[in-house]
Amino acid sequence: MNGEALLYVMASAVVVSAVALILQALLLLGVYKASKATHQQVTVITARAVSFLETTGKSIEQSRKQLTEVAVKTSEVLDLTRTQLVRIDDFLGETTLRGRIQMDRVEMVVDDAVSGLYATAALLNKGILRPVREINAVAAGVQAALASLFRGQRLSVERATHDDEMFI
Repeated sequence: MNGEALLYVMASAVVVSAVALILQALLLLGVYKASKATHQQVTVITARAVSFLETTGKSIEQSRKQLTEVAVKTSEVLDLTRTQLVRIDDFLGETTLRGRIQMDRVEMVVDDAVSGLYATAALLNKGILRPVREINAVAAGVQAALASLFRGQRLSVERATHDDEMFI
């Protein structure tokens, strides 16, 4: 190859290299602009994300406090409920015991009243009704005797037999 051809080859290689360098510079400029736009977007998103994270952190902290308060109050309510249930259980046990005692007393009173009623009925029967029946029987006997005496006529055999058959 001669000197002139070599010069043309070298010149064309320099031109190709220069064009490649210019293209590279343009591409780097495009990458710079794209990264700058991305950086701006990331900065805006980062500011929003930081604000969101701060708000979320505050909300979580408030929720934690509220949950702690709710847990404490729930524990207090459960303790109070246990205490009240123990009291109610004691009250029901005592009431049941007293009710049984009162039922026993009522049963004794009713038994005494019934015994007294039976004793009174027996005494009434012995002391009043029996003598009244006896007096009634004596009066009926006296009446029958007087009727028989004053009537004067005797019962016919037919009539006497008929009266006796009624009792047989």
